[in-house]
Amino acid sequence: MPRGFSLARDCRGGAAIEFGLLAPAFLVMFLGVLQLGFFMQAYNSLRNASADTARDVSVQYQTDNRLTNAQIAQVGVAKASTAPYLLSSSRLSVSVELATTQRVPAARELTLEFRYQLPTFLGFAGIDGPELTYTRPIFVSSV
Repeated sequence: MPRGFSLARDCRGGAAIEFGLLAPAFLVMFLGVLQLGFFMQAYNSLRNASADTARDVSVQYQTDNRLTNAQIAQVGVAKASTAPYLLSSSRLSVSVELATTQRVPAARELTLEFRYQLPTFLGFAGIDGPELTYTRPIFVSSV
């Protein structure tokens, strides 16, 4: 029997070939699930840090301590970059603006916007980390 026919029936090493073909796909899927977990953690951190910032600003206004928009943004960065949220301040930006429509007559409505650039585990696959944005209103006394 010629040697070519015996090689065609030889099944040794098939598992190694299948592993070599499937391992990269499983690795990318695993890292994608890990990236999704970081995305969800960062999104929840942005939501809660913005709520804490709004709460602190409201308390400051109740004690007649009027904060500027820049000071409110600094409070937001300080809240988001410390425990329990621990977001990287170099990837975080906070902006505060006067809302275009004021919904409550006796209050001043501000719009608080948190932006966070997520780090990525999938850079080798050409996938960049997304930018998260969370916006919420703050109502403070206008007097």
